[in-house]
Amino acid sequence: MKKCKRCLLPETVPGANLDSAEVCAFCRDNKPHIPTATAAQRADLEAALHAARNTADAPYDCIVPLSGGKDSLYLLHRLKVDYRLRVLAFTCDIDLPPVAWNNIRRALRKLDIDHVVWRPAHGFLTRLFRYLLCNQEARGAVYTVSYVYAPLFEGAALRLAIEKNVPLVLAGYSPGQPEPERMLYEFAPALVRGEDWTPPHLADCGEFSAADLAHFYNPHLLPAGTRFPRYLAPYHVWDYDQAQVIRRVTELGLVQRSHHANPIVSNYPINWLMMYSDLRHFGYNPYTPEFSALIREGKARLGYWKVMTPLVNFMIRHKLGMGREVARSMAWLGLGEDDLRINLPKGAYDPPLLRRS
Repeated sequence: MKKCKRCLLPETVPGANLDSAEVCAFCRDNKPHIPTATAAQRADLEAALHAARNTADAPYDCIVPLSGGKDSLYLLHRLKVDYRLRVLAFTCDIDLPPVAWNNIRRALRKLDIDHVVWRPAHGFLTRLFRYLLCNQEARGAVYTVSYVYAPLFEGAALRLAIEKNVPLVLAGYSPGQPEPERMLYEFAPALVRGEDWTPPHLADCGEFSAADLAHFYNPHLLPAGTRFPRYLAPYHVWDYDQAQVIRRVTELGLVQRSHHANPIVSNYPINWLMMYSDLRHFGYNPYTPEFSALIREGKARLGYWKVMTPLVNFMIRHKLGMGREVARSMAWLGLGEDDLRINLPKGAYDPPLLRRS
């Protein structure tokens, strides 16, 4: 498969349109594809962080969803050390790898930060992931699973903030994460205050009980007068460089070695199965467009991903090395190759507000 010489975008990605020089349309138009923070957003973030400091009627100033990856680890440091905020770390444990847990424990000890872990029932998670992988929407496994799982832990973080009267939830999303349609710097207040986050298809398919669906955030069930936090992504505003973040968390001792900050080794093990499914259906790694965008913006190194992408894809396809997680997750979920199906339209799991946008 041909790839763009400048950003490694595969030719089969929608809109790539490689020319005779093997340069993609996104590189040719020479426009930023990761939205640039505005002066108003920069000022708003600084004001929000300073206003939250020592919130009088709350035990914490902010909550940070902590996955054990480099971005959430470094965000903890920035908020605790640079901004002197009282931080509560929050982890939703679905199947975190040992590397991520080691990173979490190390960083929390180093920074002396309180931590809450939410571990949804194993049976619910098993049924949820199995159903999603057997009933993927048109954008494939990574999109389907990620954008159901993300609202699950994002909503849990919101509930925790509401319970403790914490004014801010601050996510370690890098620029381009999640998709701009879902979030640019801040989740829309209308989404936080007035939208049921239960994925519509899950609510309608008949496979999940009311207790299952209650795992998802629904502000309509909250009492009148509830004070809602803001949900912001500081890296959408701060200057961001992937290699620099890895270097800083290593220098600060938040990870044991730089390898442990690599997103390839710290991500959820089930992610390997999701990538395997998308490689089968689309022929390219579903994260490549995201990293290509970072390369175009100078926020990730071309040479690194030129080597790592084919290596990772080889491990996934052949279930070798870390790619062995493909087989482990398939065994956990009781899935065969033919169970990995795309059979739903685009947006089947998106909340109504996102569909309307």
